[in-house]
Amino acid sequence: QVQLVESGGGLVQAGGSLRLSCVASGRTVSRNTMGWFRQAPGKEREFVAAISWSGGRPDYADSVKGRFTISRDNAKNTVYLQMNSLKPEDTAVYYCAGKRSSGGSSNVDDYDYWGQGTQVTVSS
Repeated sequence: QVQLVESGGGLVQAGGSLRLSCVASGRTVSRNTMGWFRQAPGKEREFVAAISWSGGRPDYADSVKGRFTISRDNAKNTVYLQMNSLKPEDTAVYYCAGKRSSGGSSNVDDYDYWGQGTQVTVSS
């Protein structure tokens, strides 16, 4: 079983930056596709970004392209989400997720492992 723990959330002004981290334990996730999702109050959980096991061909939601960067360090079993030029509409709980398989996906239902989430609040 894989446990995912996110950190790095907080309160930031619009235009600011945050870096989220997700550490996996239990077993290595170096061969798994990993992703970030977010959920704002009253809304469904939505895809933010995903990265393959090799780190190549990251995928992003249109709403964050050019502002967010997903990366991973397989030696540390850690995935990151660098968030720049933050907007109030980025406010949400951000979740780290992992797939058992290596294929890419933006579908919530395709992910098998989930963290507890970290709150990101962007003030205007």
